[in-house]
Amino acid sequence: MRLFGAPATPADRPTDAERIRSILTAAHSMTVVTDGLRSEVRHLDGSDPMGRLHLHPAEPGGDSEYRPSIRLEFTDIAPTPVRDRVRARVTVLGRLLTPLSDLAEGSGADSTCMEFDRAVLETPEGLSHVGLEELDASCPDPLSPYEAGMLTHLLDDHHDLVTLLLRLVRPLPAAAVLRALPVAMDRYGITLRLEERRGHRDVRLPFPSPLDDVEQAGTQIQALFSAARRSSHRNTLPA
Repeated sequence: MRLFGAPATPADRPTDAERIRSILTAAHSMTVVTDGLRSEVRHLDGSDPMGRLHLHPAEPGGDSEYRPSIRLEFTDIAPTPVRDRVRARVTVLGRLLTPLSDLAEGSGADSTCMEFDRAVLETPEGLSHVGLEELDASCPDPLSPYEAGMLTHLLDDHHDLVTLLLRLVRPLPAAAVLRALPVAMDRYGITLRLEERRGHRDVRLPFPSPLDDVEQAGTQIQALFSAARRSSHRNTLPA
């Protein structure tokens, strides 16, 4: 039996590689740092920027040839007005093998080649490093392009249902919950941020089963609402 609000197991959440791919897919901008020069690339077209890069493993002896360092920085911001809206940061590190202009201009050309070093995921839980093989083998979460719209719709048009989901939270919050907002959604479930007078905490409410497609989201979300209605536990916000 899966316990709502219990610590998530690896099967209940995306892997670090999947999360990185999802953040890249949903990114609207990135910071590019090469040879110490920073530039902002905005209005990304909604596709994974890695799709416009040929990623190559580091080759032995490559240090003898000058290859400009490159650093791609992405910030994952919660679409809802929660406290501390930065959910994660992703940094992709490597060296340029061909000019960067096509990537920076968002032309969709595939002529930019990068010698991949590592991808770094930074979250409130800490840092993790992901290699090229793991990154290549992962796929973005099917909800990542739609997550922002789904969360803001839930909050703006169905806030009473967000409060209803508090019935599923275990264990009970030690302090009074001033505000509960949806802060994330992926194929495994919804994460609520419980804001208390001093600090906040996140709780994951897993779907009955992981999604394979965004079309399945409505059914799984309704299953959570149904479970909350059946729950005898009432953990409502103060009036």
